[in-house]
Amino acid sequence: MPRTEVLAATAVGRPTLRRRLLLWLLPPLLLIAVLGLALRQPELHSQGSYVFGTRVQLSISGVSAEEARQAENAVFSLFEDMHRSLHAWQPSELMRMNAALAEGKPFTASPRLVEILRAAQALSRESQGLFDPGIGRLIQLWGFQDDQFNDSHFPTDAAVQALMVQHPSIADLQIAADGTVSSRKRVVAVDLGGYAKGWALDLAAARLRQLGVSNALIDVGGNLLALGSKGGEPWQVGIQHPRTSGLLATLQLQDGEAIGTSGDYYRYFSHGGIRYCHILDPRSGYPARQSQTVTVLADPGPHAGAMSDGASKAPFIGGPGHALTLSRATGVNKVLMVDAAGQVWLTHAMAARLHWPGPRPVIHWLDGG
Repeated sequence: MPRTEVLAATAVGRPTLRRRLLLWLLPPLLLIAVLGLALRQPELHSQGSYVFGTRVQLSISGVSAEEARQAENAVFSLFEDMHRSLHAWQPSELMRMNAALAEGKPFTASPRLVEILRAAQALSRESQGLFDPGIGRLIQLWGFQDDQFNDSHFPTDAAVQALMVQHPSIADLQIAADGTVSSRKRVVAVDLGGYAKGWALDLAAARLRQLGVSNALIDVGGNLLALGSKGGEPWQVGIQHPRTSGLLATLQLQDGEAIGTSGDYYRYFSHGGIRYCHILDPRSGYPARQSQTVTVLADPGPHAGAMSDGASKAPFIGGPGHALTLSRATGVNKVLMVDAAGQVWLTHAMAARLHWPGPRPVIHWLDGG
């Protein structure tokens, strides 16, 4: 999945020879002040893993090493549990549900899966159906339900149309009060790859708060959620440039904010000189080609993480002409887009939060100049 890179945050290391010489030359009072400042720097604990088919990292500030270790274990255990429950092409509860739906049978889902499905249905309605996790069979057809993908999976037009004529959608799911899930169409298969990572951010944040951790940065495959700060300073994050190895922009995350990016530069293959990314347009059945990347910044709230993940999909698919309407419909007003031609589009609310590590690009306004 696309990554929103975290800027490096390192603890104070051992002084180099040059630094030791400089310290000897400092006046005594200044030396005390410098050393005191270094000693006051909060210890940063970082741990990474590989879950959901992507890199995850947890950075914790302001607690002891033992407290950080316990929190890390709890969060990564939660991530592993979600991975086993929601994986779209490995044995999981989600796969069992999809198999039951394909046979026209009801499925009794766990309370967590029911909650996610209902929230995903609501977001799909708000996004005019452009965010639609019910197109799992299309995603499989294009070869993106695999750890390795290339143009050997390139489907025929006939195969795509055979699915599209049936119009699979998460809107076809019927979820009863007792958690029983059924579908009006057997062709519906749910793939939560564009939503589960954000949901995991929210659950991880809630778990950290329960454990007394107030300052952390949670990164699940480039979707990030901030708690508190790093030693009193906001968490600094960077937004990956979609066509170079550098950063497009940086910003500071405030307590409870979440940021997510959808892009065509991480999970994709080329065929006939054309780039085909993993984000499919439910209207056509083909990979979206209106954008290179879309980043949204979600305000604090119990589902900020899920919103940062899901709300970037519809603007990416819709392109600059529809991005503002689609993002506002989901309650998001901070949006950055790079369209297919490489032009940078922003809302004014997002522009106010960004810093440019290089020359400021020419800006096109999503919400008017």
